[in-house]
Amino acid sequence: MKPVVEAVVGILADDRGRVLVAQRPPDKICPGKWEFPGGKIEAGETPLAALRRELKEELDVMIDGGERLLQLVNEFDDRRVHLDVWLVRRWRGTARGVEDQPLRWLPPQQVPALDFLPGSEAILPPLARVLAGGVAD
Repeated sequence: MKPVVEAVVGILADDRGRVLVAQRPPDKICPGKWEFPGGKIEAGETPLAALRRELKEELDVMIDGGERLLQLVNEFDDRRVHLDVWLVRRWRGTARGVEDQPLRWLPPQQVPALDFLPGSEAILPPLARVLAGGVAD
C-alpha cells in the first residue's frame, strides 16, 4: 500500500486578479517545477493551521484565513497525496521566497504555460471560475 501524504496549498490572489506561483528549489522533489506554495499537514494540525504555518515559512506572510477551493487526490508511483487547496485573498506582509525560490504574480490564464507540478492541472478550472466571480464546484 502506498503511503498517504496530507498536504495543503494556498493560492494567494491579489486585488488585480493575479495569483502567486513559486518555483521549487533544486533540493526538493520535482526541482524547477512551478507550484502553488504549501506543504505537508503535520499530525494534529488543521488544514488552515498548516496553511498559515507553511505560508509563513515559505513566503513570510501571515494569512487572514482563506476559503477552501477544493480537495483532490493525486496518485503517484510511490505515494498518494491528499491535497487541500485554499484561496487566500488577505494576508499581512510582502510575499518573498524565504528559501530564495523564484516567485511570480500571474493572471490565472498564464499559469498553464508554466512547467507545473504533476496533478496541479485540476486546480486551474475551479480557480478561474472563482476568480471570475463564480463558485468552485
